[in-house]
Amino acid sequence: MHTLSQLNAGELAGIKRLSLSENLTEFPLAILTLADSLETLDLSNNLLSTLPSEITQLHKLKIIFASNNRFETLPAVLGECENLEMVGFKSNQIKEVPATSLPKKLRWLILTDNKITTLPESLGQRPRLQKLALAGNCLTTLPTTISQLVNLELVRISANQLTECPESLLNLPRLAWLAFAGNPFCQSEVKIKSVPSIETSSYSLKNVLGQGASGVIYQASWNAPQSQFPEDIAVKVFKGEVTSDGYPQDELQACLKVGNHENLVQSLAQVETTGELALIMDLIPAHYKNLGLPPSLQSCTRDTFPAEFSLSIDHIDKIVKQMQAVFEHLHSNQVCHGDLYAHNTLLDEQANIIFGDFGAATMYHMLTATQQQKVKQIEYRALQHFIDDLLSICAKKDRESEVYLSLESITEKNIN
Repeated sequence: MHTLSQLNAGELAGIKRLSLSENLTEFPLAILTLADSLETLDLSNNLLSTLPSEITQLHKLKIIFASNNRFETLPAVLGECENLEMVGFKSNQIKEVPATSLPKKLRWLILTDNKITTLPESLGQRPRLQKLALAGNCLTTLPTTISQLVNLELVRISANQLTECPESLLNLPRLAWLAFAGNPFCQSEVKIKSVPSIETSSYSLKNVLGQGASGVIYQASWNAPQSQFPEDIAVKVFKGEVTSDGYPQDELQACLKVGNHENLVQSLAQVETTGELALIMDLIPAHYKNLGLPPSLQSCTRDTFPAEFSLSIDHIDKIVKQMQAVFEHLHSNQVCHGDLYAHNTLLDEQANIIFGDFGAATMYHMLTATQQQKVKQIEYRALQHFIDDLLSICAKKDRESEVYLSLESITEKNIN
């Protein structure tokens, strides 16, 4: 994080990334002095409601974040920023997205948690768009031109007001990660009760194991001996509000509908009382580690991996077979995970995996048979990318093996 005083004193000359959070009510024009170097501008967590026309002088600007501000309209001037690729205006009060506000080179648009009711038809005229995050708005329809977004790979439209399944999305040729729960068209009257309900007084939370957009996962202990549950447990306490993927309640229901599988985090019980939503799960052994890292700003939709990390082809083959089994289990239960990635996969030294994080999961049993098949095909592309990403870290000595070539034949680039 930088300071306004540093900027005004000229101490930040030549930097590529600037982050300012000082309850700003106006855009500091001193930022323009960085025009010859600045590529990423983060103005999140301020009190801004407008951007000046002079921002176009930032001719190298590729990324702008302005989450948690007071914008009611996505600034039209953004569309004039010739090299801008990523626009993130999460958690504002945006109601209007002008047709001219979308940069020509747009690859990644984040408008999660706003008040948007309609999007401009110009959205479909941004052919480089790969990632579109619109969860937590008031959308009743999508632009007809969205069918033109042939490079769109990840979409989040959960927690909106869509009354019909968006066929234009289901037919996109590269879409691989889709979340659409929490819309009227996919509401289900079925309340999943596949695990028992318990009271919060039954357990005590201990140390934090991890956290994400929808909640915090704790190690926990029982307050009294339990006969029906294992001794070692973890508890995910949901935050309650809409996330980048949708509503926590939808995540909980999808977890319960999937049921148990040896390569999934096992759900044991749920807590669903006023003001409290939680899921009790098996505690994953500490020797399991993340298989991958989330996508970077550069990779956009594809996973990344630590430098020098590699796997043998035998381990990759074992991982893939397990994930293929998970994929079939999910879709036999009519649940789309929506986030099938290596970074949501845990791995031990014998290449056993545990797959989790159902934040983007969607039950789809209410769709037509044709729509259901299209949803499964979308997630199958994610599985193909998963395999392709693993092959990218395959040990060099194994890259001519029959197993490698067999797995390579499954990947998306060899099918389309």
